[in-house]
Amino acid sequence: MADDGGNHRAGGAMNTFLDFEKPIAELEGKIKELRHLSDDGGINIVDEVTRLQTKAERLLRATYSKLTPWQKTLVARHPDRPHTSDYIDALFESFTPLAGDRKYAEDQAILGGLARFRGYSVMVLGHEKGADTEARVRHNFGMARPEGYRKVVRLMDLAERFSLPVISFIDTAGAYPGVGAEERGQAEAIARSTQKCLDLRVPLISAVIGEGGSGGAIALATANHVMMLENAIYSVISPEGCASILWRDPKHAEDAAESLKVTAQDLLRLGVIDEVVDEPVGGAHRDPGAVVDAVGKAVEGALRRLAALSAGEVRAQRRTRFLEMGRGQIGI
Repeated sequence: MADDGGNHRAGGAMNTFLDFEKPIAELEGKIKELRHLSDDGGINIVDEVTRLQTKAERLLRATYSKLTPWQKTLVARHPDRPHTSDYIDALFESFTPLAGDRKYAEDQAILGGLARFRGYSVMVLGHEKGADTEARVRHNFGMARPEGYRKVVRLMDLAERFSLPVISFIDTAGAYPGVGAEERGQAEAIARSTQKCLDLRVPLISAVIGEGGSGGAIALATANHVMMLENAIYSVISPEGCASILWRDPKHAEDAAESLKVTAQDLLRLGVIDEVVDEPVGGAHRDPGAVVDAVGKAVEGALRRLAALSAGEVRAQRRTRFLEMGRGQIGI
């Protein structure tokens, strides 16, 4: 297992509802009450439960078919979404974690190590937020310090030395902004990690599975192929941060999310990402197994295409991809 303290509850019931899901929560609460009554008193309420289930499913589908960018931001941050550790546990074999940057310390906000993925030996990296309070504190909520990005560079160097493709999972609000991190060269560490991504002569495939925040995300996602989950977000700054700068009021975060074009659908249209991976109705947190499997299939497809390229072609394709990003788009 990648990280026994940060693993998601496999197949666990969803206990956390978002604000816009309150009508759905009320229906599901009534269904639960009716089932409890049926268990206690032998009352046959199958028809009523079935009716409410149908209504709840219809409401869930209608709600998630028209999410606003801000609502997608809330879904991307849902605490029950599968994390990097869940993807590693489910998709990779013989995962061997590698720790430390050989300069300062180990940063548990970023997981990394060697593994086997569907016939390939690979290096896997990713931000880890943690699934409970203890794990979130230990992983610093997925916000890496400079030593985390220097670990990324070290592991990418290792992958390149042994011709191993790199697969990265992106889920961070951004790099850690603490004083200590700045003193140890946070900006320089992010820049060197991004540069290493561009210079790699092995395939790099990135999946944005939750939040893709600022340079903290791009430092692992300057890839040959970037995919995003349907309800993930990817942006140069958080909506709250943008609102604080432009409106001097974080209450305008909803307006900022609309303007920033943070959604997978907008970013695919703009050419920033290459693929959108569908989530189950109601979000990845409602069926983690299904979304992990969908990401695995998407990663495998991209890896097989890129494996046919030479080292020089892999590097050139990645550089060309970023140089051409945004060309022909108006109003970006």
